[in-house]
Amino acid sequence: MQRPHAVIAGAGIGGLCAALCLARGGWRVSLYDKAQTLEEAGAGLQLSPNASIILQRLGLIQYLTPHAVYPEAIRIRQAKSGEALARVPLASAQARWGAPYLAAHRGDLYRVLLDAAAREPSIELNAASAVTGFSRCKGLVTAHVIGPGSHFEAAGDCLIGADGLRSTIRQALYADELIFSGQTAWRSVIDAAVVPEAMRRNEINLWLGSRAHLVHYPLRGGTVINVVAVVDDHFRPSSESFWSSPGDAGELARRFADWNEDARILLSAAPSWLKWPLADRRPLDHWVDGRVALLGDAAHPMLPFLAQGAAQAIEDAGALGELLSQEGDIEGKLRCYQARRLPRANRIQRQSRRQAFIYHLGGLPALARNAVIWSSPASRWLARFDWLYQTRGGDA
Repeated sequence: MQRPHAVIAGAGIGGLCAALCLARGGWRVSLYDKAQTLEEAGAGLQLSPNASIILQRLGLIQYLTPHAVYPEAIRIRQAKSGEALARVPLASAQARWGAPYLAAHRGDLYRVLLDAAAREPSIELNAASAVTGFSRCKGLVTAHVIGPGSHFEAAGDCLIGADGLRSTIRQALYADELIFSGQTAWRSVIDAAVVPEAMRRNEINLWLGSRAHLVHYPLRGGTVINVVAVVDDHFRPSSESFWSSPGDAGELARRFADWNEDARILLSAAPSWLKWPLADRRPLDHWVDGRVALLGDAAHPMLPFLAQGAAQAIEDAGALGELLSQEGDIEGKLRCYQARRLPRANRIQRQSRRQAFIYHLGGLPALARNAVIWSSPASRWLARFDWLYQTRGGDA
């Protein structure tokens, strides 16, 4: 009996994870990406237990561990005083949620996924090949692809749109517009040797200020510090790339001039900055249309304030692989994927928007927020994360 064949548009973290999960479930997979070479840009990401458990099931944690760190806690700090409002221990992550909490460079995770896909004979990887649309006929979905010097078609039993925030597949199904948040993220990776010792702790640090917040944590065995500073403004990139607009360090320093000295020293140590406007799209009622399904940012692009963008794409991949490996009608199994994943991902998408507002409060509302954070014991914080970090396979 011929194995079913999936065509995946987009070879990012979500697309590669989906390919691996489907291949392990008996599928043949053709993966197409418009990038000339398959590599991941960006900096750090947090892999909470709901995502790391899927990497465990794929047998990939062992390859990522040499490059990752396992943060001891999440520390929430007040911007001007530097006062610690809360410290949430993460040492119990494995016992409480069934998998570890780790932080890794996107490039390191991507390389682990790409190497695993390259070792998998059921996966065909195609760079410099953009899926521009699709058609359907007799139970097959045919992707229209522009490859190196040619146009061609790739037919499969299903098409998975894992092609990101500006997804071609989503636009073909549910044309909609980007929603810009009015916030810009600045990112850099800093040599740990040039920052104060207090800023090198093995913790995820979240600083809350008026119209801005700051996140930093170690990567690559503590040798570098990943830094993301988010400010309220209406910056728009001048090119198609959302990840490569250079940022003026002087501009950022002025935005953080009244912050605690430790934060300012950290920001001043950055060798360079890249910035991008934060955007998402409206939550959808449907991700699936027949044998075409969306995954990751194509399905539920979310602001980064719960650190769940990559994690939710990985959850999608796990659920998709589990369901499509079962007996039954492909369209029915894709509807089951949608029913399982959509309510949870849309909830996280909406909550991420709400967190953006909470993080950037000023004046009396900020004082009230800080008082609530300060008065909440660690046990309450852990309980609040249970719904998010649960590892039951992605059920809502």
